[in-house]
Amino acid sequence: MDKNPEIIEQIINDLNDAQRQAVCAPAAQHQLVLAGAGSGKTRVLIHRIAWLSQVEDVSLYKQLAVTFTNKAAAEMRQRLSSLLNLSLSGLWVGTFHGLAHRLLRIHWHEAQLTQHFQIIDSDDQLRLIRRIVKDLQIDDKAYPPKQMQGEINRYKERCIRPQHIPAPQNTYEQICLEIYQRYHNHCQRSSLVDFAEILLRAYELLEAHPPLLTHYRQRFSHILVDEFQDTNQLQYAWIQLLLGEQGRLFVVGDDDQSIYGWRGAQADNLQKLQTDLKGIELIRLEQNYRSTGMILDAANALIKHNDKRLGKQLWTAGDKGQAIQIYHGVNAEDEARFIVERIQSWTEKQAGRDYQQCAVLYRTNALSRLLEEKLLQKQIPYRVYGGLRFFERMEIKDTLAYLRLLLNKDDDSAFERVVNHPPRGIGGRSIEQLRAIARGQGLSLWQAAEQAIKTEAFAKRSLSAIGKFLSLIQNLAGENEELSALTHKVIHQSGLWQHFKQKKQETEQMRLDNLEELILATESYETDPDTPMSDLQAFLSDTVLDAGEGQSSSDNAVQLMTLHNAKGLEFPLVFLCGMEEELFPHRMALQAPQGLEEERRLCYVGITRAMQQLYISHVESRRLHGNQLYPRPSRFLLEIPQELLEEVRLQTPVNLYQQYGNYQAKVAKDTPNNLENWIGQRVQHPRFGEGMVTDQEGAGKAARIQVMFYQNGAKWLVLEYAQLEKLP
Repeated sequence: MDKNPEIIEQIINDLNDAQRQAVCAPAAQHQLVLAGAGSGKTRVLIHRIAWLSQVEDVSLYKQLAVTFTNKAAAEMRQRLSSLLNLSLSGLWVGTFHGLAHRLLRIHWHEAQLTQHFQIIDSDDQLRLIRRIVKDLQIDDKAYPPKQMQGEINRYKERCIRPQHIPAPQNTYEQICLEIYQRYHNHCQRSSLVDFAEILLRAYELLEAHPPLLTHYRQRFSHILVDEFQDTNQLQYAWIQLLLGEQGRLFVVGDDDQSIYGWRGAQADNLQKLQTDLKGIELIRLEQNYRSTGMILDAANALIKHNDKRLGKQLWTAGDKGQAIQIYHGVNAEDEARFIVERIQSWTEKQAGRDYQQCAVLYRTNALSRLLEEKLLQKQIPYRVYGGLRFFERMEIKDTLAYLRLLLNKDDDSAFERVVNHPPRGIGGRSIEQLRAIARGQGLSLWQAAEQAIKTEAFAKRSLSAIGKFLSLIQNLAGENEELSALTHKVIHQSGLWQHFKQKKQETEQMRLDNLEELILATESYETDPDTPMSDLQAFLSDTVLDAGEGQSSSDNAVQLMTLHNAKGLEFPLVFLCGMEEELFPHRMALQAPQGLEEERRLCYVGITRAMQQLYISHVESRRLHGNQLYPRPSRFLLEIPQELLEEVRLQTPVNLYQQYGNYQAKVAKDTPNNLENWIGQRVQHPRFGEGMVTDQEGAGKAARIQVMFYQNGAKWLVLEYAQLEKLP
């Protein structure tokens, strides 16, 4: 590529010193860019690609860029195209799954797949595993399909196939292995690929074919990876394999924002790079362009309590800003009321402030109900970010299942979803008989149906209905039909449209609207010109690969979301609610190794979403999952210096540090004989279970305490005989 001085100037223009050091680093060296929240990491990655192509003579064709969402990949393409003023058809940029999927489509034969293999999403995977558990006559209470799904995916993320698993040491391991083996065999026979399989199969493809690996190592001399702290074991191994000895790696990440350990991400992958890649240069991006000084000081103070981190200190050249506001609510309803009133006041005080600039973040979805109720009462629009997405809706998945069958008739998940939907006289017994034939002869359900008709295996009425279904699919599979026309034909000739239309309920009308929207989506769908797939293959693949990414926040509505969904977003006004022990940090997370550190990182992410103003709230009592709780404030609140916080004073003055210092609730006043203060202490009773001490009175052997037990309500106990065990 001819060097363009104007473009080179644009690449380095307006970068700070640390960003320029990262972007302009020598091409022959590995780079690890430790990028703090709001420090411009995406910009650095994009400008690095441009610098390599313009200054270091590294063609875009020889660069591989990995992101963690399709949205981020699209943004990178658009911004890079604008910066370089050219088409990016030669650049491979996408998610791990998207890039691995592209490899499998090109080399499907070497990967031991059929040309028209199908990707199944998490729901279809779970449905298949549930059926296997039933076929094996396994107790689904002792071996929940959801749990078995997790075991299978974890095996795959560690590059472990059924044949690689050591001899089981107990019944649980034996049953897990049997389910995994059955699941693996079924997917192989039906040419189905789940999310974990996409990357594992691509890894095995390169590992098993040295000439192919050599080709791609030479092709991608420079690999650039965003959000490296979110990589799991398999993704790390895939990058290392593709890198080889000659490749050069440029990664951007932040170990303080590693919050996906529960789905396999390994926070220490950033540290491992310093061991595995000798001479890798570490560059820190610490200047923040998002938040005020007060917010950054709070985030820095909090995250310093984590031990295993590379370390950095966020700072800003901008305003110091306001102190973080702390609200102590009476209960969850009071907390929700306060938040909604503050949102209303904030938007009304200054022109140009919109509801979409406000976000309420919480640790669990269970906290959203009261917030939604109060917002509705005030007629304030809101959006639950990360709710049910378009392609996850029932009627859309039904249509996509029909389309999948047109490509691959051995797709059992698709077959089973639509064989009797809408109802066409093929009952559960007939489907069970088809499963039995399929199991016994090693066939797909489609092949089993053909076999049943040929041998007249069961009742004529059922065979007739099954035959009509097979004919329907055969007739729908027109050749060279435009994607939108094919989708329209499937929706109407399958009977789906009439099925929903005849019910005449509001929800069914919404389903019809969604089906119309699906047709519009296929009309506007554009296939990547570099893809080896047909329009239908590409469309079906994209609908699955896009799953799980958040909804747009473009509507003028208050954004409600979990802290995990908030990563990567920013808002002028942010509320962190439910900041209470065992809610945040979450009780389940505290039971896992390194769970507390990941919870603290999650809190760090939440704090750094705020640009101008941050509120944190906690309550004295909260009803959650049917239990009345009396929680202590989160330890994370006490890890933020007091001078950065300001109590919100309403009718009753409250001071967090006076009331809850050292994690103790309410200091008992005038306690006779200096009786030890138990109020706020979590305890375990041999009969009543766990609870919290809410009151105490008396002295000596007559001393009594009141305990609010989570399962058995409030009880007064004589301290001497209570047999209470203190809990941390």
